[in-house]
Amino acid sequence: MAGRLRRDGAVVARDAVAVDAPPVSDLELGRRAFRRRQSVRSVAIAAVSTIAFAALAWWAVTSTPGWDRVRFSFFDGPTLVAAWPRVLEGLWLNVRVLVVALIGVAVLSTLLSALRTLRGPVFFPVRALVRGYTDLFRGLPLIIVLYLVGFGVPGLGLGIPRLPAEVWGTVALVLTYSAYVSEVIRAGLDAVHPSQRLAARSLGLSHAATLRLVVFPQAIRKVTPALMNDVVSMQKDVGLISVLGAVDAVRAAQIETATAANFTPYVLAGLLFVLLALPTVWLTDWLSARLRRREQAGSVV
Repeated sequence: MAGRLRRDGAVVARDAVAVDAPPVSDLELGRRAFRRRQSVRSVAIAAVSTIAFAALAWWAVTSTPGWDRVRFSFFDGPTLVAAWPRVLEGLWLNVRVLVVALIGVAVLSTLLSALRTLRGPVFFPVRALVRGYTDLFRGLPLIIVLYLVGFGVPGLGLGIPRLPAEVWGTVALVLTYSAYVSEVIRAGLDAVHPSQRLAARSLGLSHAATLRLVVFPQAIRKVTPALMNDVVSMQKDVGLISVLGAVDAVRAAQIETATAANFTPYVLAGLLFVLLALPTVWLTDWLSARLRRREQAGSVV
């Protein structure tokens, strides 16, 4: 008779606990070893080919006539060191503007997408106004919005206090990107099955509670990769506030370029923007792959 084990107050049969795994056949062991060898071989070939390609590309670039002039104009070490403090200080301004703009875009775009979901003929003017706003600012180039907000609004003489250029640049970014992001969120709301709304309303939830507790969480999950792409785009466009006179990374690089008669500061500013965007790009790729695996999990046999 099989003995019994008492664990956490429950009686469990010993035969149910100790289950031996089936033995692995020699054929399966051979397959696993072959796959490991193939994986090591593929990694080695990829590493060697990458090194060879990089060396060939470096030789082709450095042996090109005029490379010395290009290196001096775009990759000059002393100029980069001299421009580093001012460009880095300007980048910190870009980061501050980006953080505030992201918060403003998140709030305004969520409000706009929620207003687009209002039903009934009485809310038609609201829906039409929101649609007109999104169509207008998705059609306007960002640089024109920057000029209108940064130079036009202060010039109206309406008693608006004098504000720094980065404040007006942040407002222009929020106005423009809220139109894009609100449409992305609205697409996510439309992708949620209507049965989710009906089930929530049948439980007694109001329209606002249904959106907040049921619809919005599912919608945001569906459009997360698209939202992250908008964040990456905003990280680049935040450099356009320099047209208003804000001394950000782009304007600092312009000043250093004019001082040194060398374009290395522009290259430095570009590299800093790339480094700023890379974590978001990698996070976007990871989220997209994760969502794709979750969607395809049920189809794997």
